Amino acid sequence: MRISRGFVLAAAVLTSALVVTGCARDTGTQQGGGGGAATECTRNSPPAAAGGAATPAPIAPNADASALKVGLAYDIGGRGDLSFNDSAAAGLEKAISDLGLQQANTRELAAAENESEDAAATRLRQLVADGFNPIIAVGFKYATALQTVAAENPNVQFAIVDDATVELPNVTPLVFAEEQGSFLVGAAAALKTTSCQIGFVGGVDVPLIHKFEAGYVAGAKAVAPSIEVDVDYISPAGDFSGFNDSARGTEVARGQLDGGADIVYQAAGASGQGVFEAVNAANAPDAPKFAIGVDSDQYNTVAPPVNEVIMTSMLKRVDVAVFNYINAVAAGDTSVLPEAFDLSVDGVGYSTSGGKIDDITEQLDAYKAAIISGSIQVPSERQ
Repeated sequence: MRISRGFVLAAAVLTSALVVTGCARDTGTQQGGGGGAATECTRNSPPAAAGGAATPAPIAPNADASALKVGLAYDIGGRGDLSFNDSAAAGLEKAISDLGLQQANTRELAAAENESEDAAATRLRQLVADGFNPIIAVGFKYATALQTVAAENPNVQFAIVDDATVELPNVTPLVFAEEQGSFLVGAAAALKTTSCQIGFVGGVDVPLIHKFEAGYVAGAKAVAPSIEVDVDYISPAGDFSGFNDSARGTEVARGQLDGGADIVYQAAGASGQGVFEAVNAANAPDAPKFAIGVDSDQYNTVAPPVNEVIMTSMLKRVDVAVFNYINAVAAGDTSVLPEAFDLSVDGVGYSTSGGKIDDITEQLDAYKAAIISGSIQVPSERQ
């Protein structure tokens, strides 16, 4: 599925603080579109400084979690995806190191590709039967199964990452403003592109990943209104293999690179490794190509030399949410958790590892402050 979107920023389009200027590092018209036609890639200036500095995600004083038995039900790929699941695992590991949670009192299970709802429910019931409480379902695909299993077990506490549809008193949603973090890396891509054409590769064509797409396109268009953004999804809705198909990720990203994109953002789980490999293969001294990671700081999780093409990652702090949830359960008060982990609590953001965006962080932080202050409203759906 390939879509080249002309994106209109509606409420996200900015205020008079955005004055169209030639960016200081621009030389004028740049080539874009993959077909050699001239594309004007004039950049807007960033918003004026605003008083919207982020504060650390609200963390209650560390509680004693030594009496808890914590179960994690991972999404497809489990540990080792270098992204979403590994971020959840990092939160569990922090609870072990900082809260006294015993390693022997944890259990980690993972979903299989395109498994049935019954299989997901069986995994959750297995954790319940083995005495785990709380149980954290990592990924929206658990929503239907969790609705059933949590209702069956009202005395067990559950959390679910990326879903807020299960409205039961023993279920805590852990959700994020992915569109806000994606806006910032979209802005970074627009500031760094030399072809005025960038790409987005989503794992599965579902509303959650549309949030990443929407924010990324909005951020790119906020900086460079004429930029071309190529959008592809690895698999359609209902087929979750798109989150665990590195070969297909390579194929899709290669198509975007061959078509003229010089920066590709992936929100595709373990398939993202294939995107990075495609970018690495296409990279050349006279025609540099870059990738943008997701969820974790993937410059630090992907092995070299492939990690050298990762210019930044959209940080989705699943680790913070998992740790905070375990801490809140240990303290007996989950009400301290934010309704959503957004920019205002550093629940999303961008990474600077590798130094490739050090020259634009001031501009990105100006956009960040404008989002926090409310002067930029980032869309969470396709426009």
